[in-house]
Amino acid sequence: MVDFSFPIDGFISILDYLGTIAFAVTGASKAVAHKADIFGIIVLATVVGVGGGVTRDVIFGRFPTAFSDPIYVTITVIVGIVMFFLFSRLKKKMNIWLVFDAVGLGVFSILGASIAYQIVGLNFLPMLFAGMITAIGGGILRDVFVREIPIVFVKEIYAVASIIGIVVFMQFFHLVLIYKQHQLLELL
Repeated sequence: MVDFSFPIDGFISILDYLGTIAFAVTGASKAVAHKADIFGIIVLATVVGVGGGVTRDVIFGRFPTAFSDPIYVTITVIVGIVMFFLFSRLKKKMNIWLVFDAVGLGVFSILGASIAYQIVGLNFLPMLFAGMITAIGGGILRDVFVREIPIVFVKEIYAVASIIGIVVFMQFFHLVLIYKQHQLLELL
């Protein structure tokens, strides 16, 4: 019999890469809209693709994963180059990227909260902050780089969606911990 199981870590990594791609696309698209050259497009794709995670890692005293694992910057550079050459053809199909962007928001919110949990335990404020900065930090940096008010501050529901996702994740995580403690007590 063939085993079709797939480890959850692999699934999360794939979602992480898709989120990085989606966020890099939004950065490259913004750069193209502001008539940036190829260097500017690559820089903005990279800032948006990895900026939230790098910011989170620095704040929490970790060496940024985007620097220790070159796949993330490689992905954003490739996205920037592809967008430079194919933006006019791809912009008609940008709605598909909204799906990836939503997946990226959710995954990055949970990944950020999970990293804070590894550092400080089940503590609401650090988990909320780490999840939000991971999910929306790159977009805030993107808008600042092109001298716009960050869109999450004026009309996007990203921040609210991130907060709700993190709160639900924390409640689920808390229930799992209670369940495990209850099982352990039954063994005694």
